[in-house]
Amino acid sequence: MIEFKKLKENDLPSINNMSKVATTILRDYYDKIVGVKQNDYMLNKFQSVSSIERQLEDGYQYYFIVSDNVILGFTAFYYKKDYLYLSKLYLYKEHRGKGYLKEILSFLKEKARINNLKMIKLNVNKYNPTINIYEAVGFKRIKAECNDIGSGYYMDDYVYCLEI
Repeated sequence: MIEFKKLKENDLPSINNMSKVATTILRDYYDKIVGVKQNDYMLNKFQSVSSIERQLEDGYQYYFIVSDNVILGFTAFYYKKDYLYLSKLYLYKEHRGKGYLKEILSFLKEKARINNLKMIKLNVNKYNPTINIYEAVGFKRIKAECNDIGSGYYMDDYVYCLEI
């Protein structure tokens, strides 16, 4: 059984911890996919303390994913007009492949339902092996896109959706 502990906007110690958790997980995961330089840039742009604070102010909801008081990873999302956009869903390497995705998706689907939304959307790097996992749980690829994130870096992604 896992719990979702919401990150509060003015809780600086928890925001600092979220940044550390994100940096540790994403450095391990994405250095080999996008390279160290681009990952460093992305971590600073999207997972620094100031970036997380801005995202929280802009309506993002961040949650630590926890089991028995151990942080397994984190998720972050925000609401669009007609869907929940899943921005981040990452687990530490040692907690992957243990069946947590079902509970995490139930949590996200419930958040969407509460807001009368019928879909979850997300972007996945085209070279990310989790594509197979998302497809296995029902996400459908709807398009490819390449987004300029500055400093000569791009996010080369597929967009997926899950109807609920």
